[in-house]
Amino acid sequence: MNIVIWARVSSREQKEGYSIDAQLRADRDRAQANGWNVVREFVVAESAKRGAERKAFNEMFNWVKANAKREKIKAILSHKLDRVCRNMRDAVRLQELEDTCGVQLAFVDNQFGPGAAGALSFNVMAAVAQYYSDNLRSEVLKGMDEKVRQGWPTGLAPFGYENIKDDSDEPVKPHPETGKTVIRIFDLYASGGHTFESLADQLEREGHRFRKSQIRFNRTALSYILKNRFYVGELHRNGQVFEGCYQRLVDRITFDACQDILNGKNRRTGCPEHALAGGLFQCAFCGQSITGERIRRKLKGGGVREHIYYRCANNRPGPDHPTVRWKAEDLEQAVVDDLGGLRLPTPEIAVWFRSALQAAVLDVTSHQRRQAASLAKRKSELAAMQDRLLNAYLASTIDEVAFSAKSNELKAEAAKTGEALAQVGDATPARGETALVLFDWSQRAADLWRGSNNAIRRDILDSVCLNRTLSDVSLVTTKRKPFDVFAERPKLENSRGDRI
Repeated sequence: MNIVIWARVSSREQKEGYSIDAQLRADRDRAQANGWNVVREFVVAESAKRGAERKAFNEMFNWVKANAKREKIKAILSHKLDRVCRNMRDAVRLQELEDTCGVQLAFVDNQFGPGAAGALSFNVMAAVAQYYSDNLRSEVLKGMDEKVRQGWPTGLAPFGYENIKDDSDEPVKPHPETGKTVIRIFDLYASGGHTFESLADQLEREGHRFRKSQIRFNRTALSYILKNRFYVGELHRNGQVFEGCYQRLVDRITFDACQDILNGKNRRTGCPEHALAGGLFQCAFCGQSITGERIRRKLKGGGVREHIYYRCANNRPGPDHPTVRWKAEDLEQAVVDDLGGLRLPTPEIAVWFRSALQAAVLDVTSHQRRQAASLAKRKSELAAMQDRLLNAYLASTIDEVAFSAKSNELKAEAAKTGEALAQVGDATPARGETALVLFDWSQRAADLWRGSNNAIRRDILDSVCLNRTLSDVSLVTTKRKPFDVFAERPKLENSRGDRI
């Protein structure tokens, strides 16, 4: 009699000492003892994933169904029922295979007699096998959920970490080499000066490797690493977020900066030579970004002169769209002039304005303190009145109607007092100091721009301006508060020798 052997074991069962070799040995011994001829052996060693087993089972089932008549296959031999049937659906399919093709099930350990009693025993054992499979899956998922709740990931740790099998206190640790690579990836990309291509080039120059078979980082790998919130201590499972107990490789500020760049909220500077490109300015006519370009002109003497220009990135402008193209030095000067507009006309006016601002802040702070103290006192008085009212009611000095009416009145006044106290705001001197520091900074903004690197220059423009548009003849900016006040210049009048 020709037969087919089926053997299956999961990774968890292998750890418990139940191996494929042991099953095959028992199956072959049974076949040899009965004089059966083994036509083919199907083996699956899956890692507790139903997809892997299902694919192998379907392959075996379809092959037997297609070749049963030609190969004269009479039985499928397995070690036990639960090796071949893990659910009732598989059992029904195998019973149909017996009815249509005459292929029966044979086992080393389980034997089912003929008739109704044998069929009952088979169905009961199939149900038990399905219960075991479902229960095992439930327990495994429960264990994985609990592990995540305790702050540790399930499965293999991502790039930059390594799994420590023998350390139950810290099963996941940063890898001594790839962990440094992950830190370097985030630091480089957060600077805003790299694309994925230039980032991969930089990592390759510095000797960082993705894997042994692939030294260079590709776009997919870099994107996955930069978006993976595992590096900031977040574990995501079943729509929930848990805090990881493992060591973080990236701080939250750096990670968020990278996400802003990836999402376009903080445009990359692109080529460092084009410091004013990368979304700093928009075209006043079409809204496209201003991009940089390098023009090389050959000189008659044989040399080459290079110029950097900034132009509208719209390659298909309309007929009414003028040519928006600025020399780098002209745009630099326009920015300096715009920031210089924050400076007050003369040093004397700036000194006077600073003194007036300091006095006004002190006056406002003192008023807020007095107002806050008065409201806090009133709030305490209302609380004391509510206590006395309650004592009077408990002593039967006043009736319930009077108590309810007066109590509601006091509660309403206390609520209004609390709201007023919250609206007073913070009356600390730090607010006045911040206002003075901001004013001093605005008077030096143009000088700070000249002496800063490209990253700080971008921060200066983002801090001062909401929008920056460039036409063919002018730079127009919309200032943030309070810089808009400085840009408009305070109106000054003289009265009896004093400025107002």
